[in-house]
Amino acid sequence: MKIFCLIKKNTYFDSVTLMGITKRLASLEGVLNLSVSMGSDLNKALLRDSGMSTPEAEAATPNDLIISFCLEDEENTAQLFESIEKGLVNRNKGGASKAKPVGIKSALNASPDANMVVISLPGEYAVLEAKRALQQDLHVMMFSDNVSIEDELMLKSLAHQKGLLMMGPDCGTAIINRKALCFANVVNQGRVGVIGASGTGTQEITVLLDQYGYGVSQVIGTGGRDLSKNINAIMMCDALQALAQDPGTDLIVLVSKPPEVSVAEKVSHLAKQAGKPVVVCFLSEGISRASDANLHFANTLEEGAQKAVALLNTSAKVAPVAVDTALVAELSNKLDAGQKYVRGVFCGGTLTDEARIIFKNQCPDLPCYSNVAKKPEEKLVNPNESVKNSFVDMGDDAFTVGKPHPMIDPTLRNLRLIQEAVDPQTAVILLDIVLGFGSNEDPAGVTLEGIEAAKKAAQQQGREVIFVGYVLGTDKDPQIMKLQMQKLESAGVILGKNNAHAARIAAAIIKGIQ
Repeated sequence: MKIFCLIKKNTYFDSVTLMGITKRLASLEGVLNLSVSMGSDLNKALLRDSGMSTPEAEAATPNDLIISFCLEDEENTAQLFESIEKGLVNRNKGGASKAKPVGIKSALNASPDANMVVISLPGEYAVLEAKRALQQDLHVMMFSDNVSIEDELMLKSLAHQKGLLMMGPDCGTAIINRKALCFANVVNQGRVGVIGASGTGTQEITVLLDQYGYGVSQVIGTGGRDLSKNINAIMMCDALQALAQDPGTDLIVLVSKPPEVSVAEKVSHLAKQAGKPVVVCFLSEGISRASDANLHFANTLEEGAQKAVALLNTSAKVAPVAVDTALVAELSNKLDAGQKYVRGVFCGGTLTDEARIIFKNQCPDLPCYSNVAKKPEEKLVNPNESVKNSFVDMGDDAFTVGKPHPMIDPTLRNLRLIQEAVDPQTAVILLDIVLGFGSNEDPAGVTLEGIEAAKKAAQQQGREVIFVGYVLGTDKDPQIMKLQMQKLESAGVILGKNNAHAARIAAAIIKGIQ
Protein backbone atom coordinates (compact mmCIF):
# COMPACT_ATOMS: atom_id res chain seq x y z
CA MET A 1 0.00 0.00 0.00
CA LYS A 2 1.40 3.39 -1.00
CA ILE A 3 2.22 5.95 1.69
CA PHE A 4 1.46 9.58 0.88
CA CYS A 5 3.03 12.44 2.77
CA LEU A 6 2.12 16.11 3.10
CA ILE A 7 4.69 18.42 4.73
CA LYS A 8 3.67 21.82 6.09
CA LYS A 9 6.89 23.79 6.59
CA ASN A 10 7.26 25.88 9.76
CA THR A 11 3.76 24.94 10.92
CA TYR A 12 3.76 24.05 14.61
CA PHE A 13 0.90 22.66 16.68
CA ASP A 14 1.05 21.51 20.29
CA SER A 15 0.17 17.92 21.09
CA VAL A 16 -3.41 18.66 22.16
CA THR A 17 -4.13 20.52 18.91
CA LEU A 18 -2.46 17.73 16.92
CA MET A 19 -4.77 15.20 18.54
CA GLY A 20 -7.81 17.18 17.47
CA ILE A 21 -6.47 17.57 13.92
CA THR A 22 -5.72 13.85 13.72
CA LYS A 23 -9.19 12.88 14.85
CA ARG A 24 -10.79 15.22 12.32
CA LEU A 25 -8.63 14.15 9.37
CA ALA A 26 -8.87 10.45 10.20
CA SER A 27 -12.65 10.70 9.84
CA LEU A 28 -12.35 11.78 6.19
CA GLU A 29 -13.80 9.13 3.92
CA GLY A 30 -11.12 7.26 2.02
CA VAL A 31 -8.23 8.06 4.37
CA LEU A 32 -6.55 5.06 5.98
CA ASN A 33 -3.93 4.74 8.76
CA LEU A 34 -3.30 8.46 9.09
CA SER A 35 -0.54 9.96 11.23
CA VAL A 36 -0.13 13.66 12.08
CA SER A 37 3.01 14.69 13.95
CA MET A 38 5.78 17.24 14.21
CA GLY A 39 9.08 16.33 12.55
CA SER A 40 11.12 15.61 15.67
CA ASP A 41 13.74 12.85 15.56
CA LEU A 42 11.63 10.70 17.89
CA ASN A 43 8.48 11.12 15.80
CA LYS A 44 10.36 10.32 12.59
CA ALA A 45 11.82 7.19 14.18
CA LEU A 46 8.36 6.08 15.28
CA LEU A 47 7.02 6.71 11.77
CA ARG A 48 9.75 4.46 10.39
CA ASP A 49 8.93 1.74 12.91
CA SER A 50 5.24 1.89 11.96
CA GLY A 51 5.97 1.76 8.22
CA MET A 52 4.49 5.22 7.66
CA SER A 53 7.67 7.14 6.77
CA THR A 54 8.65 8.60 3.39
CA PRO A 55 11.71 10.52 2.12
CA GLU A 56 9.76 13.76 2.56
CA ALA A 57 9.03 12.89 6.18
CA GLU A 58 12.68 12.02 6.82
CA ALA A 59 13.70 15.48 5.58
CA ALA A 60 11.24 17.30 7.87
CA THR A 61 12.50 19.48 10.73
CA PRO A 62 11.07 19.62 14.27
CA ASN A 63 9.12 22.73 13.23
CA ASP A 64 7.47 21.03 10.23
CA LEU A 65 4.11 19.28 10.34
CA ILE A 66 4.08 15.78 8.84
CA ILE A 67 0.82 14.26 7.60
CA SER A 68 1.43 10.68 6.52
CA PHE A 69 -1.41 8.48 5.32
CA CYS A 70 -2.67 5.70 3.06
CA LEU A 71 -5.65 6.03 0.73
CA GLU A 72 -8.42 3.55 0.13
CA ASP A 73 -8.71 4.68 -3.51
CA GLU A 74 -5.59 6.29 -4.97
CA GLU A 75 -7.58 7.74 -7.86
CA ASN A 76 -9.02 10.31 -5.41
CA THR A 77 -5.61 11.55 -4.30
CA ALA A 78 -6.06 15.16 -5.39
CA GLN A 79 -9.51 15.41 -3.81
CA LEU A 80 -8.34 13.98 -0.50
CA PHE A 81 -5.26 16.22 -0.40
CA GLU A 82 -7.63 19.14 -0.83
CA SER A 83 -9.87 17.83 1.99
CA ILE A 84 -6.85 17.52 4.28
CA GLU A 85 -5.78 21.08 3.48
CA LYS A 86 -9.27 22.31 4.31
CA GLY A 87 -9.23 20.33 7.53
CA LEU A 88 -6.11 22.20 8.58
CA VAL A 89 -7.45 25.57 7.55
CA ASN A 90 -10.68 24.98 9.50
CA ARG A 91 -8.97 23.66 12.63
CA ASN A 92 -10.09 26.65 14.70
CA LYS A 93 -13.68 26.64 13.54
CA GLY A 94 -15.99 27.21 16.46
CA GLY A 95 -13.15 28.50 18.63
CA ALA A 96 -12.68 31.91 20.11
CA SER A 97 -12.15 34.71 17.64
CA LYS A 98 -9.94 36.69 19.99
CA ALA A 99 -6.37 36.92 18.74
CA LYS A 100 -3.92 34.85 20.76
CA PRO A 101 -0.63 36.32 22.01
CA VAL A 102 2.35 35.40 19.84
CA GLY A 103 4.96 35.94 22.54
CA ILE A 104 5.60 36.87 26.15
CA LYS A 105 5.55 40.60 25.39
CA SER A 106 2.13 40.54 23.71
CA ALA A 107 0.79 38.19 26.39
CA LEU A 108 1.84 40.62 29.12
CA ASN A 109 0.30 43.51 27.21
CA ALA A 110 -2.97 41.58 27.11
CA SER A 111 -2.77 40.47 30.77
CA PRO A 112 -0.42 42.84 32.64
CA ASP A 113 -1.34 41.40 36.07
CA ALA A 114 -0.46 37.81 35.15
CA ASN A 115 2.34 36.14 37.11
CA MET A 116 2.41 32.77 35.33
CA VAL A 117 2.66 31.67 31.71
CA VAL A 118 1.69 28.32 30.16
CA ILE A 119 3.88 27.55 27.14
CA SER A 120 3.10 25.10 24.35
CA LEU A 121 5.48 25.77 21.45
CA PRO A 122 8.15 23.84 19.51
CA GLY A 123 11.02 22.95 21.81
CA GLU A 124 13.52 25.56 20.59
CA TYR A 125 10.94 28.38 20.72
CA ALA A 126 9.52 27.14 24.02
CA VAL A 127 12.95 27.45 25.61
CA LEU A 128 13.37 31.01 24.34
CA GLU A 129 9.92 32.13 25.55
CA ALA A 130 10.36 30.38 28.90
CA LYS A 131 13.67 32.16 29.43
CA ARG A 132 12.04 35.48 28.58
CA ALA A 133 9.18 34.75 30.98
CA LEU A 134 11.55 33.90 33.82
CA GLN A 135 13.52 37.05 33.15
CA GLN A 136 10.22 38.94 33.47
CA ASP A 137 9.74 37.28 36.90
CA LEU A 138 6.93 35.04 35.66
CA HIS A 139 6.36 31.49 36.84
CA VAL A 140 6.33 29.01 33.93
CA MET A 141 4.39 25.85 33.15
CA MET A 142 5.84 24.30 29.99
CA PHE A 143 3.57 21.77 28.30
CA SER A 144 6.05 21.47 25.41
CA ASP A 145 8.38 18.51 25.07
CA ASN A 146 11.36 17.96 22.73
CA VAL A 147 13.47 20.20 24.97
CA SER A 148 17.07 19.14 25.53
CA ILE A 149 18.16 18.16 29.00
CA GLU A 150 20.75 20.95 28.84
CA ASP A 151 18.06 23.56 28.17
CA GLU A 152 15.88 22.16 30.94
CA LEU A 153 18.80 22.45 33.35
CA MET A 154 19.45 26.03 32.22
CA LEU A 155 15.80 27.07 32.67
CA LYS A 156 15.39 25.42 36.05
CA SER A 157 18.68 26.86 37.29
CA LEU A 158 17.49 30.34 36.26
CA ALA A 159 14.13 29.79 37.95
CA HIS A 160 15.90 28.59 41.09
CA GLN A 161 18.04 31.73 41.18
CA LYS A 162 14.97 33.94 40.84
CA GLY A 163 12.73 31.99 43.22
CA LEU A 164 10.26 31.04 40.48
CA LEU A 165 8.46 27.87 39.44
CA MET A 166 9.67 26.22 36.23
CA MET A 167 7.16 23.41 35.78
CA GLY A 168 8.27 21.23 32.90
CA PRO A 169 9.16 20.75 30.13
CA ASP A 170 6.57 18.06 29.42
CA CYS A 171 4.47 19.08 32.42
CA GLY A 172 0.80 18.25 31.91
CA THR A 173 -0.86 18.61 35.33
CA ALA A 174 -1.01 21.40 37.90
CA ILE A 175 -3.55 23.16 40.12
CA ILE A 176 -2.33 26.59 41.14
CA ASN A 177 -4.47 28.79 43.40
CA ARG A 178 -7.49 26.57 42.64
CA LYS A 179 -6.99 26.87 38.88
CA ALA A 180 -6.65 23.53 37.09
CA LEU A 181 -4.05 23.71 34.32
CA CYS A 182 -3.86 21.35 31.31
CA PHE A 183 -4.84 17.80 32.37
CA ALA A 184 -6.27 18.10 35.88
CA ASN A 185 -9.43 17.27 37.82
CA VAL A 186 -11.85 19.42 39.78
CA VAL A 187 -11.08 18.52 43.37
CA ASN A 188 -11.73 19.96 46.82
CA GLN A 189 -9.63 22.77 48.13
CA GLY A 190 -7.77 21.69 51.25
CA ARG A 191 -4.45 21.68 53.03
CA VAL A 192 -2.44 19.01 51.17
CA GLY A 193 0.24 20.20 48.78
CA VAL A 194 1.15 17.81 45.97
CA ILE A 195 4.36 17.91 43.93
CA GLY A 196 4.39 15.52 41.01
CA ALA A 197 6.81 14.36 38.33
CA SER A 198 3.98 12.22 36.97
CA GLY A 199 0.76 13.40 35.30
CA THR A 200 -1.81 10.67 35.96
CA GLY A 201 -0.05 9.76 39.20
CA THR A 202 -0.62 13.30 40.43
CA GLN A 203 -4.22 13.20 39.22
CA GLU A 204 -4.85 9.94 41.08
CA ILE A 205 -3.46 11.32 44.34
CA THR A 206 -5.66 14.43 44.10
CA VAL A 207 -8.88 12.55 43.31
CA LEU A 208 -8.23 10.00 46.06
CA LEU A 209 -7.79 12.81 48.57
CA ASP A 210 -11.05 14.28 47.29
CA GLN A 211 -12.71 10.86 47.60
CA TYR A 212 -11.58 10.61 51.23
CA GLY A 213 -13.03 14.03 52.00
CA TYR A 214 -9.81 16.07 51.88
CA GLY A 215 -8.45 18.58 49.40
CA VAL A 216 -5.37 20.22 47.95
CA SER A 217 -3.74 23.59 48.55
CA GLN A 218 -1.42 23.61 45.53
CA VAL A 219 -0.51 20.97 42.94
CA ILE A 220 2.86 21.63 41.33
CA GLY A 221 4.06 19.62 38.35
CA THR A 222 7.78 19.30 37.69
CA GLY A 223 8.04 17.44 34.39
CA GLY A 224 9.06 13.80 34.17
CA ARG A 225 12.83 14.35 34.03
CA ASP A 226 13.12 16.50 37.14
CA LEU A 227 14.25 13.59 39.30
CA SER A 228 16.85 12.43 36.79
CA LYS A 229 20.53 12.58 37.70
CA ASN A 230 21.11 15.50 35.31
CA ILE A 231 18.38 17.78 36.68
CA ASN A 232 18.83 16.57 40.28
CA ALA A 233 15.29 17.47 41.40
CA ILE A 234 15.78 21.22 41.16
CA MET A 235 12.07 21.95 40.82
CA MET A 236 10.83 19.30 43.27
CA CYS A 237 13.20 20.65 45.92
CA ASP A 238 12.26 24.28 45.26
CA ALA A 239 8.55 23.42 45.29
CA LEU A 240 9.04 21.42 48.50
CA GLN A 241 10.63 24.40 50.21
CA ALA A 242 7.88 26.70 48.94
CA LEU A 243 5.11 24.47 50.29
CA ALA A 244 7.02 24.02 53.56
CA GLN A 245 6.65 27.79 54.03
CA ASP A 246 3.07 27.96 52.74
CA PRO A 247 0.62 28.65 55.61
CA GLY A 248 -2.16 27.03 53.57
CA THR A 249 -0.35 23.69 53.39
CA ASP A 250 -0.25 21.30 56.37
CA LEU A 251 1.12 18.20 54.62
CA ILE A 252 3.04 17.52 51.41
CA VAL A 253 2.86 14.54 49.04
CA LEU A 254 5.66 13.88 46.55
CA VAL A 255 4.79 11.74 43.50
CA SER A 256 7.11 10.16 40.94
CA LYS A 257 8.13 7.00 39.23
CA PRO A 258 11.37 5.61 40.74
CA PRO A 259 14.03 8.35 40.54
CA GLU A 260 17.80 8.05 40.58
CA VAL A 261 18.85 6.71 44.00
CA SER A 262 21.10 9.69 44.74
CA VAL A 263 18.32 12.10 43.75
CA ALA A 264 15.80 10.27 45.94
CA GLU A 265 18.20 10.57 48.88
CA LYS A 266 18.61 14.30 48.24
CA VAL A 267 14.85 14.85 48.14
CA SER A 268 14.30 12.71 51.25
CA HIS A 269 16.96 14.61 53.18
CA LEU A 270 15.31 17.93 52.30
CA ALA A 271 11.85 16.55 53.13
CA LYS A 272 13.04 15.70 56.66
CA GLN A 273 13.70 19.40 57.19
CA ALA A 274 10.31 20.58 55.91
CA GLY A 275 8.82 20.97 59.37
CA LYS A 276 5.64 19.33 58.09
CA PRO A 277 4.68 15.71 57.38
CA VAL A 278 5.86 14.61 53.93
CA VAL A 279 4.61 11.49 52.16
CA VAL A 280 7.08 10.26 49.53
CA CYS A 281 5.27 8.23 46.88
CA PHE A 282 7.95 7.10 44.44
CA LEU A 283 6.38 4.00 42.86
CA SER A 284 8.47 0.98 43.71
CA GLU A 285 8.18 -2.80 43.67
CA GLY A 286 7.97 -4.26 47.15
CA ILE A 287 10.39 -1.81 48.77
CA SER A 288 9.27 -0.74 52.23
CA ARG A 289 10.97 2.05 54.16
CA ALA A 290 10.17 2.88 57.74
CA SER A 291 8.91 6.34 58.62
CA ASP A 292 11.61 8.72 59.79
CA ALA A 293 10.48 11.70 61.85
CA ASN A 294 8.10 13.57 59.57
CA LEU A 295 9.01 11.48 56.51
CA HIS A 296 6.65 8.71 55.38
CA PHE A 297 7.06 6.37 52.39
CA ALA A 298 4.44 4.79 50.14
CA ASN A 299 4.89 2.23 47.36
CA THR A 300 1.63 2.95 45.54
CA LEU A 301 -0.59 5.93 44.81
CA GLU A 302 -3.37 4.48 46.96
CA GLU A 303 -1.01 4.03 49.90
CA GLY A 304 0.32 7.56 49.42
CA ALA A 305 -3.13 9.15 49.63
CA GLN A 306 -4.16 6.98 52.58
CA LYS A 307 -1.01 7.79 54.55
CA ALA A 308 -1.64 11.48 53.94
CA VAL A 309 -5.16 11.20 55.35
CA ALA A 310 -3.99 9.19 58.37
CA LEU A 311 -1.38 11.84 59.15
CA LEU A 312 -3.91 14.65 58.87
CA ASN A 313 -6.45 12.87 61.03
CA THR A 314 -5.25 10.08 63.32
CA SER A 315 -8.83 8.97 63.93
CA ALA A 316 -9.58 8.60 60.21
CA LYS A 317 -10.04 4.99 59.14
CA VAL A 318 -8.57 4.55 55.68
CA ALA A 319 -7.32 1.22 54.40
CA PRO A 320 -6.98 -0.58 51.08
CA VAL A 321 -10.39 -1.50 49.71
CA ALA A 322 -10.99 -5.22 50.18
CA VAL A 323 -11.68 -7.48 47.23
CA ASP A 324 -15.09 -9.17 47.21
CA THR A 325 -14.06 -12.84 47.22
CA ALA A 326 -17.57 -14.04 46.43
CA LEU A 327 -17.67 -11.82 43.35
CA VAL A 328 -14.24 -13.05 42.28
CA ALA A 329 -15.39 -16.67 42.57
CA GLU A 330 -18.51 -15.90 40.56
CA LEU A 331 -16.50 -14.21 37.81
CA SER A 332 -13.89 -16.96 37.71
CA ASN A 333 -16.60 -19.56 37.05
CA LYS A 334 -17.42 -17.81 33.76
CA LEU A 335 -13.98 -18.52 32.34
CA ASP A 336 -12.81 -21.45 30.24
CA ALA A 337 -9.81 -23.55 31.22
CA GLY A 338 -7.66 -21.89 28.57
CA GLN A 339 -8.31 -18.39 29.83
CA LYS A 340 -5.58 -17.53 32.33
CA TYR A 341 -4.09 -14.07 31.74
CA VAL A 342 -4.86 -10.44 32.54
CA ARG A 343 -4.39 -7.80 29.86
CA GLY A 344 -4.11 -4.26 31.20
CA VAL A 345 -4.83 -1.64 28.53
CA PHE A 346 -4.30 1.80 30.07
CA CYS A 347 -4.39 5.49 29.18
CA GLY A 348 -2.23 6.59 32.13
CA GLY A 349 1.42 5.58 32.35
CA THR A 350 1.68 5.80 36.13
CA LEU A 351 -1.63 3.97 36.51
CA THR A 352 -0.13 1.24 34.33
CA ASP A 353 2.89 1.04 36.64
CA GLU A 354 0.82 0.97 39.81
CA ALA A 355 -1.42 -1.81 38.49
CA ARG A 356 1.60 -3.82 37.34
CA ILE A 357 3.34 -3.44 40.71
CA ILE A 358 0.22 -4.55 42.58
CA PHE A 359 -0.28 -7.54 40.29
CA LYS A 360 3.33 -8.64 40.82
CA ASN A 361 2.94 -8.33 44.58
CA GLN A 362 -0.32 -10.32 44.54
CA CYS A 363 0.91 -12.94 42.07
CA PRO A 364 4.71 -13.07 42.53
CA ASP A 365 5.11 -16.42 40.78
CA LEU A 366 3.30 -15.42 37.58
CA PRO A 367 4.98 -13.87 34.52
CA CYS A 368 4.28 -10.17 33.99
CA TYR A 369 5.26 -7.93 31.07
CA SER A 370 4.82 -4.30 30.05
CA ASN A 371 5.90 -1.84 27.38
CA VAL A 372 6.99 0.52 30.19
CA ALA A 373 8.77 -2.03 32.40
CA LYS A 374 12.28 -1.01 33.50
CA LYS A 375 13.70 -4.52 33.74
CA PRO A 376 14.70 -5.81 30.27
CA GLU A 377 13.36 -9.29 30.99
CA GLU A 378 9.90 -7.85 31.73
CA LYS A 379 9.67 -5.50 28.75
CA LEU A 380 7.38 -6.45 25.87
CA VAL A 381 9.44 -7.18 22.77
CA ASN A 382 6.61 -5.81 20.64
CA PRO A 383 4.30 -3.31 22.39
CA ASN A 384 1.59 -4.19 19.87
CA GLU A 385 1.44 -7.80 21.07
CA SER A 386 0.70 -8.80 24.67
CA VAL A 387 2.47 -11.77 26.20
CA LYS A 388 0.90 -13.75 29.05
CA ASN A 389 0.04 -11.21 31.78
CA SER A 390 0.68 -7.81 30.19
CA PHE A 391 0.14 -4.20 31.21
CA VAL A 392 0.24 -1.77 28.29
CA ASP A 393 0.43 2.02 28.48
CA MET A 394 -1.42 3.13 25.34
CA GLY A 395 -0.31 6.71 25.98
CA ASP A 396 3.32 5.78 25.32
CA ASP A 397 5.07 7.45 22.37
CA ALA A 398 5.07 4.17 20.43
CA PHE A 399 1.28 4.48 20.13
CA THR A 400 0.64 8.22 20.06
CA VAL A 401 3.00 9.56 17.40
CA GLY A 402 0.68 11.30 14.95
CA LYS A 403 -2.36 9.91 16.73
CA PRO A 404 -4.57 11.24 19.55
CA HIS A 405 -3.67 10.27 23.10
CA PRO A 406 -6.26 7.74 24.39
CA MET A 407 -7.30 10.18 27.12
CA ILE A 408 -8.58 12.42 24.34
CA ASP A 409 -9.65 9.87 21.75
CA PRO A 410 -10.06 6.25 22.94
CA THR A 411 -10.38 4.88 19.37
CA LEU A 412 -6.89 3.35 19.27
CA ARG A 413 -7.36 1.83 22.71
CA ASN A 414 -10.70 0.38 21.59
CA LEU A 415 -8.95 -1.52 18.81
CA ARG A 416 -6.53 -2.96 21.39
CA LEU A 417 -9.44 -4.06 23.60
CA ILE A 418 -10.85 -6.07 20.69
CA GLN A 419 -7.41 -7.51 19.92
CA GLU A 420 -7.02 -8.71 23.51
CA ALA A 421 -10.54 -10.13 23.68
CA VAL A 422 -10.09 -12.39 20.66
CA ASP A 423 -6.99 -13.96 22.23
CA PRO A 424 -8.34 -17.24 23.67
CA GLN A 425 -5.94 -16.96 26.64
CA THR A 426 -7.32 -13.60 27.83
CA ALA A 427 -9.36 -13.91 31.02
CA VAL A 428 -9.51 -10.31 32.28
CA ILE A 429 -9.12 -6.96 30.55
CA LEU A 430 -8.15 -4.20 32.99
CA LEU A 431 -8.57 -0.56 31.94
CA ASP A 432 -8.73 3.01 33.19
CA ILE A 433 -11.00 5.93 32.27
CA VAL A 434 -9.45 9.34 33.00
CA LEU A 435 -11.71 12.36 33.44
CA GLY A 436 -10.97 16.04 33.87
CA PHE A 437 -9.99 19.02 31.79
CA GLY A 438 -8.30 18.08 28.52
CA SER A 439 -9.78 14.57 28.46
CA ASN A 440 -12.50 13.30 26.12
CA GLU A 441 -15.91 14.78 26.87
CA ASP A 442 -17.42 11.28 27.21
CA PRO A 443 -14.58 8.76 27.59
CA ALA A 444 -16.76 6.00 29.04
CA GLY A 445 -19.30 6.38 26.23
CA VAL A 446 -16.65 6.13 23.53
CA THR A 447 -14.82 3.29 25.29
CA LEU A 448 -18.08 1.34 25.57
CA GLU A 449 -18.03 0.97 21.80
CA GLY A 450 -14.76 -0.92 22.11
CA ILE A 451 -15.89 -2.93 25.14
CA GLU A 452 -19.09 -4.07 23.46
CA ALA A 453 -17.26 -4.98 20.25
CA ALA A 454 -14.65 -6.88 22.25
CA LYS A 455 -17.29 -8.78 24.22
CA LYS A 456 -19.13 -9.69 21.05
CA ALA A 457 -15.94 -10.92 19.39
CA ALA A 458 -15.17 -13.18 22.36
CA GLN A 459 -18.74 -14.47 22.57
CA GLN A 460 -18.63 -15.42 18.91
CA GLN A 461 -15.73 -17.67 19.85
CA GLY A 462 -17.77 -19.17 22.70
CA ARG A 463 -16.03 -17.34 25.56
CA GLU A 464 -16.66 -14.60 28.10
CA VAL A 465 -14.05 -11.98 28.90
CA ILE A 466 -14.24 -10.13 32.22
CA PHE A 467 -13.78 -6.37 32.09
CA VAL A 468 -12.45 -4.66 35.22
CA GLY A 469 -12.06 -0.89 35.21
CA TYR A 470 -11.56 2.28 37.18
CA VAL A 471 -12.80 5.82 36.57
CA LEU A 472 -10.27 8.44 37.69
CA GLY A 473 -12.21 11.62 38.41
CA THR A 474 -14.80 13.38 40.52
CA ASP A 475 -18.44 14.32 40.13
CA LYS A 476 -17.26 17.91 39.80
CA ASP A 477 -15.35 17.10 36.61
CA PRO A 478 -16.99 18.15 33.32
CA GLN A 479 -17.72 14.50 32.49
CA ILE A 480 -19.29 13.76 35.95
CA MET A 481 -17.75 10.59 37.36
CA LYS A 482 -21.05 9.07 38.57
CA LEU A 483 -22.53 9.20 35.07
CA GLN A 484 -19.38 7.73 33.55
CA MET A 485 -19.44 4.88 36.05
CA GLN A 486 -23.09 4.16 35.36
CA LYS A 487 -22.37 3.73 31.66
CA LEU A 488 -19.64 1.20 32.33
CA GLU A 489 -21.58 -0.70 34.97
CA SER A 490 -24.56 -0.99 32.62
CA ALA A 491 -22.27 -2.86 30.23
CA GLY A 492 -21.16 -5.28 32.95
CA VAL A 493 -17.77 -3.70 33.71
CA ILE A 494 -16.61 -4.43 37.27
CA LEU A 495 -15.40 -1.13 38.72
CA GLY A 496 -12.74 -0.66 41.36
CA LYS A 497 -12.93 2.10 43.94
CA ASN A 498 -9.51 3.24 42.76
CA ASN A 499 -6.83 2.06 40.38
CA ALA A 500 -5.14 -0.13 42.99
CA HIS A 501 -8.45 -1.79 43.95
CA ALA A 502 -9.21 -2.58 40.30
CA ALA A 503 -5.75 -4.11 39.96
CA ARG A 504 -6.32 -6.27 43.06
CA ILE A 505 -9.64 -7.52 41.65
CA ALA A 506 -7.94 -8.52 38.41
CA ALA A 507 -5.07 -10.18 40.28
CA ALA A 508 -7.49 -12.13 42.51
CA ILE A 509 -9.32 -13.50 39.48
CA ILE A 510 -6.09 -14.59 37.80
CA LYS A 511 -4.68 -16.03 41.01
CA GLY A 512 -7.88 -17.99 41.59
CA ILE A 513 -7.83 -19.72 38.22
CA GLN A 514 -4.20 -20.86 38.27
